[in-house]
Order: sequence, then C-alpha cells, then structure tokens
Amino acid sequence: MKPPAPKPIPAVTPELAPYFEAARRGELAVQRCRDCGTHRFPPRELCSHCLGRDSDWVAVSGRGEVFSFNVMHQVYHPGFAAEVPYAVVLVQLEEGPRIVSNLAGLPPGEIRIGMPVRVTFEAVSDEITLPKFVPA
Repeated sequence: MKPPAPKPIPAVTPELAPYFEAARRGELAVQRCRDCGTHRFPPRELCSHCLGRDSDWVAVSGRGEVFSFNVMHQVYHPGFAAEVPYAVVLVQLEEGPRIVSNLAGLPPGEIRIGMPVRVTFEAVSDEITLPKFVPA
C-alpha cells in the first residue's frame, strides 16, 4: 500500500513571516494600522479604512465566529484525500478581520454560520505552525 501524499506547506513570504512566527509561539497575530488602529488580514501595504501606510503586527484574542464555510467533497490535492469531506471556514475574528482556516473537532454537517470558535495550533513542520479553529 502506498503511503499518503504529504499535505502542501505554505511558503513563508516576507509579508507573512510575522504571522507564522507568532503561530509558532501559539499566538494569532494580524496587522494593525498605526494610524487608525484597524486590524487587518491578510497583510497589505495600505489600510483599507484610512489608507495609512504605517502598520505593525499584534496578537489578537483568537476568538471569533464562523462567517462562512465550504465543505470540500472532492480531493483537490492528494494530501487531503483521507480527510474528505472537510470544511474550510471563514472566521470573523472579534477584532474585525476575517481569516480562512479549518474547523477541527466537528463534523462538517454540524457547522453553522455564527458558531463561536477559538484558535488552536497545529505544527506541520519545524518552521510552520498553522492556526486552526475549534468550537468555543
């Protein structure tokens, strides 16, 4: 029997390095505009609220709710074949930004819009730890 294919591992770009560094420490971090205080993710050069260019990375609570989700029934990558069906969720964090992730610990048929969730972390390599969510 052939061993399962490995899952793809995200590339750590310079823009996302602070995000992955925080995740390795067990923290969820997002960008914050230093001009107006708006939290944002994914990172970008300009604040969409005030168009400010000055930002930093801050730890956030890791609490939020399911804003939307999609249940994957097809195998789009062989590394996920054993997990089908699985859910990809869009989580609205308490601090405002939305983050795409997975919801663990719950069958896809039990996920509901507005469901409270909290972050957890999965180390997938020595360099990469992924934030995932579980029901709160």
